[in-house]
Amino acid sequence: MKHLSIDIETYSPVDIGKAGLYKYCRDPAFEVLLFAYSMDFGPVEIVDLTNCESIPKVVIEALADDRVTKHAYNAAFEYNCLEAFGLEVGDRTAWSCTMHHAMYLGYPAGLAATGEALKLPEDKQKLRTGKALIRYFCVPCAPTKTNGGRTRNLPAHDPDKWALFKDYCKQDVVTEVEIYRRLEAFPVPDREQFIWALSDEANALGVEVDFDLVEGALDIDDRLTEEQTARAKEISGLANPNSVAQILPWLQGYIPEVDNVRKDTVADLLEKDLASEVREFLELRQELSKTSVKKYTAMETCACEDHRVRGLLQCYGANRTGRWAGRLVQVQNLPRNYIKNLELARDLVKAKDKGLLELLFGNATDTISQLIRTAFIPREGKKFIVSDYSAIEARVIAWLAGEDWVNHVFATHGKIYEATASQMFGVPIDTIAKGNPEYALRQKGKVATLALGYQGGVGALKAMGADRMGLDDQELEDIKDRWRQANRNIVKFWYALENAAVSVVEYGEQRRVRCLDLSLECAPDYGLTFLTIKLPSGRSLYYPEPELKENKFGKMAVHFMGIGANRKFTKESTYGGKLTENVVQAIARDCLAETLMNLAKEYPLDPVVMHIHDEVVMEARQDITLEEVNEVLSRPIAWAPGLILRGAGFESSFYMKD
Repeated sequence: MKHLSIDIETYSPVDIGKAGLYKYCRDPAFEVLLFAYSMDFGPVEIVDLTNCESIPKVVIEALADDRVTKHAYNAAFEYNCLEAFGLEVGDRTAWSCTMHHAMYLGYPAGLAATGEALKLPEDKQKLRTGKALIRYFCVPCAPTKTNGGRTRNLPAHDPDKWALFKDYCKQDVVTEVEIYRRLEAFPVPDREQFIWALSDEANALGVEVDFDLVEGALDIDDRLTEEQTARAKEISGLANPNSVAQILPWLQGYIPEVDNVRKDTVADLLEKDLASEVREFLELRQELSKTSVKKYTAMETCACEDHRVRGLLQCYGANRTGRWAGRLVQVQNLPRNYIKNLELARDLVKAKDKGLLELLFGNATDTISQLIRTAFIPREGKKFIVSDYSAIEARVIAWLAGEDWVNHVFATHGKIYEATASQMFGVPIDTIAKGNPEYALRQKGKVATLALGYQGGVGALKAMGADRMGLDDQELEDIKDRWRQANRNIVKFWYALENAAVSVVEYGEQRRVRCLDLSLECAPDYGLTFLTIKLPSGRSLYYPEPELKENKFGKMAVHFMGIGANRKFTKESTYGGKLTENVVQAIARDCLAETLMNLAKEYPLDPVVMHIHDEVVMEARQDITLEEVNEVLSRPIAWAPGLILRGAGFESSFYMKD
């Protein structure tokens, strides 16, 4: 046997959606119910483990044999569940995750969604009966008189449904195999397979949570909510001051034109002159509607018995670029901290001293929100080393486009915002220093650097907050023009990339733009076609079903099937700036992946327990230094000669934003 395709159905009282895979399969009541498999893509067999059936010896041996490739859709689920079930599952690198493969090629996640995107024939699609059957057999049920007060449905309670469930499990293998057959012409590079395995290993290790801080924060938040709700009732006379149906008529008595109480609307109203009771009520609503403290609840829910939260990051979760996406606690979207004395604030929250916390730090809700990052701690005897890439996207785009003056800045003093302002406004960089009137130009250089690299204009500047600098549209247009004048090679790169993409789709010929190779890749047997951009690291970006047609501006542009804002697989268009954003973010991601691999190899006893955007968080021994870790991030990368990288960070006994 060379290939083993697997799908399993399981039971656990733990809500996997809220608590995550690792807590789910570590629960004492967890069990594997069904094991469906196909050997070398042959007929699908199923083992009913609830009926004293046994997994064949040859299959058990194949699971442990790294010479056999194990295929599964969302293989981390099968791998970790079977391991928790007591089976030998071999090395992660011997597992092929068809979901990861599909996402690598630009398809949506989810077995049904991938099957639909690939237009599988009806008999190969995932069965639509699954959700109801999973609810019936795989999660606890509510005790009722009708079901005799039981809290779980077993096969004997509905044999017909159980027979359907077995068919459903078998069909998942059929669908997974059919997806793999279509995708195998476009294999995941070995490097990406290793990164997937490394990510799963990090997810399984997890990161420790300070439960004293979590419990203290939730206790204080509960008391704050009680106080704020009582005060909101007192002001408004409403029975439920959280009910929009009740709030809106009351508010319209003061402000007749208001038609909603959404977050942005409330913020806009608070900018106006309001009656004191209305202002206080809206301020209370802002406090009551804050969701950031819910991350403490998420930590409490998904932490395992050892207080470690597992499964925080999904490899390729951000789709085409390959960047990781946050899951469960959403570490990619944590509130920033500005409190100077974090240690004192943490101690007060752990002591549940709400009064002193408010006395010393003011708004308690805001304070505990700022402390969310600090709930992540290293295990006893270790420390966190946090290091991130400085201005990684600005470095990558300048290197990619050959913007030499920017590369020189990063090779020397590194003051990219000052240097950009100097180029834009024609003033010596030395004059852009605190105390000089020219220092005001630094902010313009900063916002231009952050907003304009991907062909953005006034709208992009406003999205970065440039309009809050007191600049009107004409001044913002001037900033855009000056930045483009100072970065002519980046501007040329946008149009070169766009023209190359159009040419490849129109004529099918390979084109090269600096270090990027653009091609059409096809699998005629299944009608699959991709526009691909091969990156310096060796992996490619895939754009399914490319075609040329006019965009909303009446210009001929590349259109392809992508994952839209509503997560639907739909046709969208692209252009030079967007393609540039894709490749820059993808290369930045590849730099991070290179660092993760280097750190795992050189510091096997000091794991990276999580990474946030371009920042790594290492759980390190006390004798490992920040300088050592920064050196790994700053190290030249063989596949990106001339790309200048720099790592910077700090050491701490808890996670924070330095």
